[in-house]
Amino acid sequence: MSSSLSLLLLPFFLLLSSIAAAPSSVQTLHTKPTTLFNPKLPPRTLSSSKKFEGSSDLVHLRYHMGPVLSSHPINIYLIWYGRWSLPQKLLIKDFLLSISTSDLRAAPSPSVAEWWRTVSLYTDQTGANVSRSVVVAGEHADVKYSQGKALTRLSVQQVIGNAVRFAPFPADHKHGIYLVLTSDDVTMQDFCRAVCGFHYFTFPSMVGYTLPYAWIGNSAKQCPEVCAYPFALPAYMGGGGPGALSPPNKDIGVDGMISVIGHELAELSSNPLVNAWYAGEDPTAPTEIGDLCEGLYGTGGGGGYIGQVMKDREGRTFNVNGRKGRKFLLQWIWSPELKACAGPNALD
Repeated sequence: MSSSLSLLLLPFFLLLSSIAAAPSSVQTLHTKPTTLFNPKLPPRTLSSSKKFEGSSDLVHLRYHMGPVLSSHPINIYLIWYGRWSLPQKLLIKDFLLSISTSDLRAAPSPSVAEWWRTVSLYTDQTGANVSRSVVVAGEHADVKYSQGKALTRLSVQQVIGNAVRFAPFPADHKHGIYLVLTSDDVTMQDFCRAVCGFHYFTFPSMVGYTLPYAWIGNSAKQCPEVCAYPFALPAYMGGGGPGALSPPNKDIGVDGMISVIGHELAELSSNPLVNAWYAGEDPTAPTEIGDLCEGLYGTGGGGGYIGQVMKDREGRTFNVNGRKGRKFLLQWIWSPELKACAGPNALD
């Protein structure tokens, strides 16, 4: 289950994280001229106090003896729900495949693979780390909206069940995770109002198996100022349109999704059955490793600042590089070694 810090507490926690966050070495991008900047932006708006699902007050992150995704590789099964263009699909798959792209010639530093290295520091009770190898093991296009255009937390499990039963998807409960990605014309229970994405596991009574999964929606037509932040600003700053930051791949909805996908994938890998790494005593309302760093993208973040990020000569904002020349803006992740938020683009 995904989670988030209260927006009221977020600036305070980001300030603490930014003070403490410090990977071991300075890494900068040298392939093309870039500019470093640290924009101050207004907070995202929600009618509730949470962006992701199930946040609790910040307490010490603890291990609760459950499994992490340590298989080599982690098999990702993609379910494209609704209408997706080929460029959108390729962009998201390039991000996912960049997790395992460790060759600096293919993805210069700071890279997505280096960002994932923080996630891979989490271990289970046997000492096995979250895997650094990720593959897209299968895809299914649900173009006919099998469960309609208004999904719920239960009906999204039916989407997965249909994919397992009727598509060439195995019930890969040992090595697999299932990502349900909904197009911009699909609504989800609590979407925009309380969540931009969430993760959990399927119920055997509905799907036949216990399968870790995550759902993330394209917010481009519904709430970009909430779920594609900081590429769109709240309404009181200009009507919810494009904000001060230009998306790295010129798609506000999908670029915004990718940061949420990264958030959920990091938490799904370190807490797949909601009994591994999280803060708080209530597993139905945990604070997970992405929640602790929500809204922080670089050194000096906090107090309304997102942190030092990069801008290329076209004005596109990013903080990590991926395969095939892709650039992405990913939030930082809580490091179990540093006890602070960490990212490969740290300057200190």
